[in-house]
Amino acid sequence: MAGRIGSRLMKGCLTQKKLKSMVTPVANCRHFCSSSSSATDKSKISSSSRMERLLTGTLIGLVGGAYVSTLDEGTFSGWLFTASKAANPFFALLDPEVAHRLAISAAARGLVPREKRPDQQILGLEVWGRKFSNPIGLSAGFDKNAEAVEGLLGLGFGFVEIGSVTPLPQEGNPKPRMFRLRDQGAIINRCGFNGDGLVAVANRLDAQTTSSNKVKHAQGILGVNIGKNKASEDAAADYVKGVHMLAQYADYLVINVSSPNTPGLRQLQGRNQLKDLVEKVKAARDEMQWGKDGPPPLLVKIAPDLSKQDLEDIAAVALDLRLDGLIISNTTISRPEVVQTNPVSKESGGLSGKPLFSLSNDILKETYILTKGAIPLIGCGGVSSGEDAYKKIRAGATLVQIYSAFAYGGPALIPQIKAELAHCLERDGFKSIYEAVGADCQ
Repeated sequence: MAGRIGSRLMKGCLTQKKLKSMVTPVANCRHFCSSSSSATDKSKISSSSRMERLLTGTLIGLVGGAYVSTLDEGTFSGWLFTASKAANPFFALLDPEVAHRLAISAAARGLVPREKRPDQQILGLEVWGRKFSNPIGLSAGFDKNAEAVEGLLGLGFGFVEIGSVTPLPQEGNPKPRMFRLRDQGAIINRCGFNGDGLVAVANRLDAQTTSSNKVKHAQGILGVNIGKNKASEDAAADYVKGVHMLAQYADYLVINVSSPNTPGLRQLQGRNQLKDLVEKVKAARDEMQWGKDGPPPLLVKIAPDLSKQDLEDIAAVALDLRLDGLIISNTTISRPEVVQTNPVSKESGGLSGKPLFSLSNDILKETYILTKGAIPLIGCGGVSSGEDAYKKIRAGATLVQIYSAFAYGGPALIPQIKAELAHCLERDGFKSIYEAVGADCQ
């Protein structure tokens, strides 16, 4: 869904046309795919494929190998993912934000591996009427501006979430604002919703959308995460603008009220404030014109730094207003004991990565119990292995997102996590993801 990504993405020139309207677009083009299966693709090698083979030769050469041509695309794809590890030490030498920018640029230009091997059947599932080839997704914050959707989906993620996107472009907080805690596998950021704004992102997504062949693709799930501008005095109005501009491209929408880097944002998680906000955003979504598939599901992303009463209030709002899901969780402002010896831990901002795992899992499990498993939950925070993803699922997550581990481990981490997750399911006798969801909450 969310608009079928065409080969135009590889032309390197995104359309700059202005949107015809800021409100109530016709929402009928939400089918993204990570690859094309047209006859044209079969008859010739795409420029992306040629670039992949060139990059493979370079990377394999770096690790002492040699370029090997193969007719087996799956085997070739596996080699490419393995060879991509050679780039990790180079990225580690760069400033974190420079490395991030370079990674986005590489993915946008097709200079990353492309997964050609099918996911194991045990990993497939259907959520909100959308088919996911696997439950491992990339969280918001990586591709904030929808610059590299096709390249990231092509890595083998079951879904990719862009954003957070604010109505107006904004610089975010002063640099430096991203910090690595390498020994702890963590990152602190205080970016503050830096981004290009709704119009630029909508233009990019529109350029990646074809007007025909709107066919669901199991590997093309796109989430759109929306936020508010720092200087905005009407938060609800900002989120409504986000819905009107971007909902037509989304397989699911996320209201981000939990970033610690925008002053006052987390106050929107209060029971009354959240209820009012969700009601307005739902109304904005539902007033738009939708086809037979209906509107995209609406989720809320919450913080891990919540009291039990806070969680009870959020769960009550989610159930009363029939939210389609919750993402648990965003980064934490706390500093777990494991990072306190690292001087970087004194930097302000949200902490993500391995030290967040236990805290976010506790919140995830509690939320699953409070919502009685009635709505899908996306587990996010500290996942760096298939075993971690499995623990998220057992704690109540239907889907799982990664971020910091991907920043450290690169593309090779994705097939590794999926293989390990499949092994965990089979080891414990589960025949599907569904059977394992909430297994530790019984």
